Amino acid sequence: MNVTGNPRPGKSVLIRTDTAGGTHDFLEFLTRRRLSYSVGWMLPKSMPDLYKELTQTHAWEPTYDTNGQPRDGADVAELTGVLDLDSWPPGMRVIVRRDRPHPGAQLRFTDVDGYRLSAFATNTRGMQLADLEVRHRSRARCEDRIRISKDSGLRNFPLTGFGQNRIWLQIVALAGEISAWTELLAFGEHEARRWEPKRMRFRLFSIRAVLTKHARRIVVRVEETAASALLLVDAITRLRNLIGPAPG
Repeated sequence: MNVTGNPRPGKSVLIRTDTAGGTHDFLEFLTRRRLSYSVGWMLPKSMPDLYKELTQTHAWEPTYDTNGQPRDGADVAELTGVLDLDSWPPGMRVIVRRDRPHPGAQLRFTDVDGYRLSAFATNTRGMQLADLEVRHRSRARCEDRIRISKDSGLRNFPLTGFGQNRIWLQIVALAGEISAWTELLAFGEHEARRWEPKRMRFRLFSIRAVLTKHARRIVVRVEETAASALLLVDAITRLRNLIGPAPG
Protein backbone atom coordinates (compact mmCIF):
# COMPACT_ATOMS: atom_id res chain seq x y z
CA MET A 1 0.00 0.00 0.00
CA ASN A 2 1.21 3.48 -0.84
CA VAL A 3 0.05 6.48 1.21
CA THR A 4 0.62 10.00 -0.08
CA GLY A 5 -0.42 13.37 1.21
CA ASN A 6 -1.01 16.76 -0.32
CA PRO A 7 0.20 19.73 1.79
CA ARG A 8 -2.32 22.13 0.28
CA PRO A 9 -5.31 23.01 2.50
CA GLY A 10 -8.44 20.99 1.84
CA LYS A 11 -6.63 18.07 0.23
CA SER A 12 -6.90 14.67 1.88
CA VAL A 13 -4.56 11.72 2.18
CA LEU A 14 -4.52 9.46 -0.88
CA ILE A 15 -4.37 5.67 -0.46
CA ARG A 16 -2.98 3.76 -3.46
CA THR A 17 -2.80 -0.03 -3.70
CA ASP A 18 -2.78 -2.78 -6.30
CA THR A 19 -5.79 -5.07 -6.89
CA ALA A 20 -5.41 -6.50 -3.36
CA GLY A 21 -7.01 -3.28 -2.11
CA GLY A 22 -10.00 -3.44 -4.46
CA THR A 23 -12.32 -5.17 -1.98
CA HIS A 24 -15.67 -4.12 -0.55
CA ASP A 25 -14.47 -4.09 3.05
CA PHE A 26 -11.34 -2.06 2.38
CA LEU A 27 -13.06 0.56 0.22
CA GLU A 28 -15.92 0.90 2.69
CA PHE A 29 -13.34 1.39 5.44
CA LEU A 30 -11.67 4.20 3.46
CA THR A 31 -15.02 5.78 2.56
CA ARG A 32 -16.16 5.88 6.20
CA ARG A 33 -12.97 7.73 7.09
CA ARG A 34 -13.35 10.12 4.14
CA LEU A 35 -10.04 9.09 2.61
CA SER A 36 -9.27 9.38 -1.09
CA TYR A 37 -8.18 6.20 -2.80
CA SER A 38 -6.88 4.86 -6.09
CA VAL A 39 -6.78 1.07 -6.02
CA GLY A 40 -6.40 -1.67 -8.60
CA TRP A 41 -9.71 -3.21 -9.65
CA MET A 42 -10.35 -6.70 -11.03
CA LEU A 43 -11.92 -6.66 -14.48
CA PRO A 44 -15.25 -8.52 -14.77
CA LYS A 45 -15.72 -11.59 -16.98
CA SER A 46 -17.99 -9.53 -19.23
CA MET A 47 -15.12 -7.18 -20.11
CA PRO A 48 -15.07 -8.12 -23.84
CA ASP A 49 -18.70 -6.97 -24.18
CA LEU A 50 -18.04 -3.84 -22.12
CA TYR A 51 -15.01 -3.08 -24.26
CA LYS A 52 -17.12 -3.17 -27.41
CA GLU A 53 -19.65 -0.84 -25.82
CA LEU A 54 -16.92 1.65 -24.87
CA THR A 55 -15.45 1.50 -28.37
CA GLN A 56 -18.82 2.10 -30.03
CA THR A 57 -19.43 5.20 -27.89
CA HIS A 58 -15.96 6.61 -28.64
CA ALA A 59 -15.19 6.80 -24.92
CA TRP A 60 -11.45 6.28 -25.22
CA GLU A 61 -9.11 9.20 -24.52
CA PRO A 62 -5.31 9.30 -25.03
CA THR A 63 -3.04 8.87 -22.03
CA TYR A 64 0.29 10.57 -21.39
CA ASP A 65 3.40 10.06 -19.31
CA THR A 66 4.48 11.94 -16.19
CA ASN A 67 5.97 14.70 -18.36
CA GLY A 68 2.65 15.34 -20.10
CA GLN A 69 3.72 13.75 -23.38
CA PRO A 70 1.24 11.44 -25.22
CA ARG A 71 1.90 7.72 -24.91
CA ASP A 72 1.64 5.80 -28.18
CA GLY A 73 -0.81 2.91 -28.20
CA ALA A 74 -2.38 3.66 -24.82
CA ASP A 75 -5.86 5.02 -24.03
CA VAL A 76 -8.11 5.39 -21.03
CA ALA A 77 -11.88 5.40 -20.55
CA GLU A 78 -14.39 5.51 -17.71
CA LEU A 79 -16.16 2.24 -17.06
CA THR A 80 -18.43 3.47 -14.28
CA GLY A 81 -21.53 4.08 -16.38
CA VAL A 82 -21.65 0.56 -17.84
CA LEU A 83 -21.12 -1.33 -14.57
CA ASP A 84 -23.46 -2.33 -11.76
CA LEU A 85 -21.80 -0.71 -8.74
CA ASP A 86 -24.79 -0.68 -6.37
CA SER A 87 -23.02 -2.95 -3.88
CA TRP A 88 -19.89 -0.78 -3.83
CA PRO A 89 -19.32 2.39 -1.78
CA PRO A 90 -21.02 5.52 -3.14
CA GLY A 91 -18.93 7.82 -5.29
CA MET A 92 -16.68 5.06 -6.61
CA ARG A 93 -15.47 5.38 -10.20
CA VAL A 94 -13.82 2.68 -12.32
CA ILE A 95 -11.26 3.73 -14.94
CA VAL A 96 -9.96 1.24 -17.53
CA ARG A 97 -6.74 1.53 -19.49
CA ARG A 98 -5.82 -0.24 -22.73
CA ASP A 99 -2.36 -0.48 -24.26
CA ARG A 100 -0.62 -2.56 -26.87
CA PRO A 101 1.73 -5.19 -25.41
CA HIS A 102 5.37 -4.53 -26.23
CA PRO A 103 6.78 -6.43 -29.24
CA GLY A 104 7.38 -10.09 -28.43
CA ALA A 105 5.04 -10.17 -25.42
CA GLN A 106 2.69 -13.12 -25.26
CA LEU A 107 -1.01 -12.24 -25.23
CA ARG A 108 -3.14 -13.19 -22.21
CA PHE A 109 -6.62 -14.67 -22.05
CA THR A 110 -7.83 -11.37 -20.57
CA ASP A 111 -6.53 -9.32 -23.51
CA VAL A 112 -9.25 -7.96 -25.79
CA ASP A 113 -8.85 -7.07 -29.45
CA GLY A 114 -5.07 -7.17 -29.10
CA TYR A 115 -5.08 -4.74 -26.16
CA ARG A 116 -3.98 -5.39 -22.60
CA LEU A 117 -6.59 -4.05 -20.23
CA SER A 118 -6.22 -2.95 -16.61
CA ALA A 119 -8.48 -0.96 -14.33
CA PHE A 120 -8.47 0.96 -11.09
CA ALA A 121 -11.15 2.40 -8.81
CA THR A 122 -11.10 5.86 -7.28
CA ASN A 123 -13.44 8.25 -5.49
CA THR A 124 -11.67 11.39 -6.79
CA ARG A 125 -13.81 13.88 -8.68
CA GLY A 126 -12.96 16.80 -10.92
CA MET A 127 -9.87 15.45 -12.66
CA GLN A 128 -9.22 14.38 -16.24
CA LEU A 129 -9.09 10.63 -16.82
CA ALA A 130 -5.51 10.86 -18.06
CA ASP A 131 -4.48 12.68 -14.87
CA LEU A 132 -6.11 10.02 -12.71
CA GLU A 133 -4.36 7.28 -14.68
CA VAL A 134 -0.93 8.91 -14.34
CA ARG A 135 -1.50 9.39 -10.61
CA HIS A 136 -2.40 5.74 -10.14
CA ARG A 137 0.45 4.45 -12.30
CA SER A 138 2.94 6.47 -10.26
CA ARG A 139 2.46 4.04 -7.38
CA ALA A 140 4.81 1.70 -9.25
CA ARG A 141 7.60 3.39 -7.28
CA CYS A 142 6.22 1.54 -4.27
CA GLU A 143 7.04 -1.74 -6.03
CA ASP A 144 10.57 -0.45 -6.61
CA ARG A 145 10.96 0.19 -2.88
CA ILE A 146 9.81 -3.36 -2.13
CA ARG A 147 12.38 -4.75 -4.57
CA ILE A 148 15.08 -2.56 -3.04
CA SER A 149 14.17 -3.79 0.44
CA LYS A 150 14.47 -7.38 -0.73
CA ASP A 151 17.89 -6.67 -2.21
CA SER A 152 18.91 -4.93 1.03
CA GLY A 153 18.29 -7.88 3.32
CA LEU A 154 14.77 -9.29 3.10
CA ARG A 155 15.41 -12.21 0.75
CA ASN A 156 17.15 -14.30 3.40
CA PHE A 157 16.83 -13.80 7.13
CA PRO A 158 20.35 -13.61 8.60
CA LEU A 159 19.50 -14.60 12.17
CA THR A 160 18.14 -17.77 13.77
CA GLY A 161 15.39 -16.70 16.15
CA PHE A 162 11.98 -15.29 15.18
CA GLY A 163 12.37 -12.33 17.52
CA GLN A 164 15.83 -11.52 16.16
CA ASN A 165 14.63 -11.57 12.55
CA ARG A 166 11.67 -9.41 13.51
CA ILE A 167 14.09 -6.73 14.72
CA TRP A 168 16.09 -7.18 11.52
CA LEU A 169 12.96 -6.52 9.43
CA GLN A 170 12.29 -3.33 11.35
CA ILE A 171 15.87 -2.15 10.80
CA VAL A 172 15.65 -2.79 7.03
CA ALA A 173 12.27 -1.02 6.84
CA LEU A 174 13.63 1.96 8.80
CA ALA A 175 16.67 2.18 6.51
CA GLY A 176 14.38 2.17 3.48
CA GLU A 177 12.25 4.96 4.94
CA ILE A 178 15.28 7.10 5.74
CA SER A 179 16.70 6.56 2.25
CA ALA A 180 13.40 7.43 0.54
CA TRP A 181 12.82 10.61 2.58
CA THR A 182 16.44 11.68 2.15
CA GLU A 183 16.15 11.49 -1.63
CA LEU A 184 12.84 13.33 -1.62
CA LEU A 185 13.89 16.17 0.66
CA ALA A 186 17.59 16.59 -0.10
CA PHE A 187 17.88 16.45 -3.88
CA GLY A 188 14.98 18.50 -5.20
CA GLU A 189 14.62 17.92 -8.95
CA HIS A 190 18.09 16.39 -9.38
CA GLU A 191 18.23 12.88 -10.85
CA ALA A 192 19.75 11.68 -7.57
CA ARG A 193 16.28 11.58 -6.04
CA ARG A 194 15.73 8.36 -8.03
CA TRP A 195 19.06 6.70 -7.28
CA GLU A 196 18.92 3.28 -5.68
CA PRO A 197 20.95 2.46 -2.53
CA LYS A 198 23.84 0.85 -4.42
CA ARG A 199 24.39 3.98 -6.47
CA MET A 200 23.94 6.19 -3.41
CA ARG A 201 26.66 4.25 -1.60
CA PHE A 202 29.00 4.51 -4.57
CA ARG A 203 28.40 8.18 -5.41
CA LEU A 204 27.67 9.80 -2.04
CA PHE A 205 28.07 7.60 1.03
CA SER A 206 31.66 6.74 0.09
CA ILE A 207 32.77 10.40 0.10
CA ARG A 208 35.23 11.06 2.89
CA ALA A 209 34.23 13.75 5.38
CA VAL A 210 34.94 14.86 8.93
CA LEU A 211 32.81 16.55 11.57
CA THR A 212 34.22 19.57 13.35
CA LYS A 213 32.84 22.17 15.74
CA HIS A 214 32.99 25.90 15.10
CA ALA A 215 31.17 28.62 17.04
CA ARG A 216 29.08 26.00 18.84
CA ARG A 217 27.96 24.53 15.53
CA ILE A 218 28.78 21.20 13.91
CA VAL A 219 30.47 21.62 10.54
CA VAL A 220 30.76 18.89 7.88
CA ARG A 221 33.97 19.13 5.87
CA VAL A 222 33.66 17.17 2.63
CA GLU A 223 36.50 16.02 0.40
CA GLU A 224 36.54 18.59 -2.39
CA THR A 225 38.01 16.31 -5.05
CA ALA A 226 35.12 13.81 -4.89
CA ALA A 227 33.02 13.74 -8.07
CA SER A 228 29.73 14.28 -6.22
CA ALA A 229 31.05 16.59 -3.51
CA LEU A 230 28.96 19.58 -4.65
CA LEU A 231 25.84 17.45 -4.82
CA LEU A 232 26.41 16.24 -1.26
CA VAL A 233 27.01 19.78 0.02
CA ASP A 234 23.85 21.03 -1.70
CA ALA A 235 21.87 18.15 -0.17
CA ILE A 236 23.14 18.89 3.33
CA THR A 237 22.38 22.59 2.88
CA ARG A 238 18.87 21.83 1.67
CA LEU A 239 18.18 19.63 4.69
CA ARG A 240 19.52 22.26 7.06
CA ASN A 241 17.29 24.91 5.51
CA LEU A 242 14.28 22.67 6.12
CA ILE A 243 15.18 22.39 9.78
CA GLY A 244 15.76 26.13 10.19
CA PRO A 245 18.51 28.15 11.85
CA ALA A 246 20.40 26.65 14.76
CA PRO A 247 19.27 27.90 18.21
CA GLY A 248 21.41 30.63 19.71
